[in-house]
Amino acid sequence: MKKLYLIGMGPGSPDYLTVQAIETLKRVDVFFMLEKDGRGKHELLQMRHAILKHYLGDSGYRVVTATSPERRTLPDGYQETVRAWHNTKRELFAHLLAEELADGQTGGLLLWGDPALYDQTVTMIAELAEAAAGALEFEIIPGITSVQVLTAKHKIPLNRVGESITITTGRHVEHCDPSEIDNAVVMLDYNASFQRFTDQNMDVYWGGYLGCADEVLISGPVDSVCDELLQTKARVREAKGWLLDIYLLRRRRDDEAS
Repeated sequence: MKKLYLIGMGPGSPDYLTVQAIETLKRVDVFFMLEKDGRGKHELLQMRHAILKHYLGDSGYRVVTATSPERRTLPDGYQETVRAWHNTKRELFAHLLAEELADGQTGGLLLWGDPALYDQTVTMIAELAEAAAGALEFEIIPGITSVQVLTAKHKIPLNRVGESITITTGRHVEHCDPSEIDNAVVMLDYNASFQRFTDQNMDVYWGGYLGCADEVLISGPVDSVCDELLQTKARVREAKGWLLDIYLLRRRRDDEAS
């Protein structure tokens, strides 16, 4: 039997691995890393290598790197585009596990944040394990999420008393009625959809590269910091070639100062 660990690595810094994750790293024979296309891809891989070197040194394990499938836009729409992309990615995982992991060995995938939050790798591996009929076992090692780091860095609670919190995507807030949002953590927002929330009595708590050496934080009323946010996002993405960011939108209550 082969075993695969899906290890939540947190936002990227070795400091954010849990003790459980560190102990799991020591049991892995082969680590699989997917390399994305585009400028900045080497830095994303280097973060994973830095975690391994920090806790394991340079020996005792093997690293297999493969090119992550590109998401190609299909004419059938977003859902079909994502489904086709996931199918290709699942086939890649199946190939890697078949060719690079021997029977009796243990593999590991270091996944950003927590494997269960906006990452479909869990679903893909679960499908492969089911199809393997007992030949593949997997285990999820939860990690610190960017949501937790965001609120910790801004020194705010995730939720307010008596209120709910929503975790959603930029795609949703780009099209929803702004009046529907009271407390929402927004992830995967490539189009800076917070722009739609000016004149809505909203505050924003934004973070880029959370937990990394070049972390950037901006907060304040959306009306006041919108331009600064847009300029900052454009500047840091141009400088590094990539940007992982997240933010909390929160409607200001009547008893709060503007």
